[in-house]
Amino acid sequence: MTKLHMALAMTAGLLSLPLGGLAANAETGAPVKAHNVVLVHGAWADGSSWSKVIARLQAAGLKVTAVQNPLTSIADSDAATRRVLAQQDGPTVLVAHSWGGTVISDVGNDPKVSALVYVAARAPDAGEDFVALSGKFPVGPVRAGVKEHDGFTTIAEDHFLKYFANGVPKAEAEVLYAEQQPAAASLFGQRTTEAAWHSKPSWYAVSKQDETINPDFERFLAKRMNATTVELEAGHLSLVSHSKEVADLILAAAGQTK
Repeated sequence: MTKLHMALAMTAGLLSLPLGGLAANAETGAPVKAHNVVLVHGAWADGSSWSKVIARLQAAGLKVTAVQNPLTSIADSDAATRRVLAQQDGPTVLVAHSWGGTVISDVGNDPKVSALVYVAARAPDAGEDFVALSGKFPVGPVRAGVKEHDGFTTIAEDHFLKYFANGVPKAEAEVLYAEQQPAAASLFGQRTTEAAWHSKPSWYAVSKQDETINPDFERFLAKRMNATTVELEAGHLSLVSHSKEVADLILAAAGQTK
């Protein structure tokens, strides 16, 4: 596919690849080979949400660390991720799901970071009002289930199972619901100071059945960062329901595929 054809396809919102297939990114060339992966979870989750992806990456011989993102503020989450990055011994692929994309955009200019991978994730520009930007796209049904208690938000069980974890077997979704980590209500309106995707090669996995972040918004973000993009027949938790495809995308960003 030529760069022109890719641009036209993405502009039309029609880029749809076979599961696990990759579109060539004409701007970045071959990715830097990396043996380290750092994973940042999103709101209403914890590091265990990456467990299936972690197992696949470890089986491929990579060193993997999941950040336990505090979800109290951007500054706190940035600091937690920087602490993990400081422990890496070479080129590192920095990966995020959902709100975690805010964090990797903000800290991804770390010299150890060789590539960024966004999984149904936010990708704000520096100083951007991301709430206003997202308001240009239809709101997902998860929003109605978000409840606030003492300054922190959680998702009501019915909305979590039906919309946030759509595509995940019910028994597994119930475990994820029990593990959900409250997110500060102020978290979503806070702004970043950096946007590492301007300078770091980026990959994006769009969830075509996402009912938390609008899929067309995900496509917009992927196109804006000129990311190598795949589209998955998945809900918001593609890292759970489509762990192989997500792991394959991370491996590609790490230069670990032929």
